[in-house]
Amino acid sequence: MDKKILMDYIDACELIKETEDDIKRLNRKKKTMIRTNVKGSNPDYPYEEKHFHIEGTAFTYDDDSEFRCKEKLLQERKANAEKIKLQAEAVINKAPVRIQRIYRYRAVKKMKWEEVAEKIGGECTGESVRKEFQRFLEKK
Repeated sequence: MDKKILMDYIDACELIKETEDDIKRLNRKKKTMIRTNVKGSNPDYPYEEKHFHIEGTAFTYDDDSEFRCKEKLLQERKANAEKIKLQAEAVINKAPVRIQRIYRYRAVKKMKWEEVAEKIGGECTGESVRKEFQRFLEKK
């Protein structure tokens, strides 16, 4: 395990969240409807004024094609990030349990070293936990 894989894991998790948000925004944009009322009349006698309710999307066929391309790219980005996340998790799972816990608290939960030491327990300090993690990374 090295620092790059650990950083890839963090970035992949964040990228998945961001991409899911982008997909949601794109889908909301696609579902935007325009509604209006118009009035008209029967073309034959007797001429009666009638009101019609019209609704539709605000984008053209070209816009729809663009939305589909963007959505496909976003889905590919998400799939790639998920693949990286799984690869990194496989590597992290091979680490000793203590290192897994340190990594989880520090990187995933974004705790400070002192908080990590408190969670780990024992007579360790934030600095000793940081050094232990650093030595593990240097060894690999």
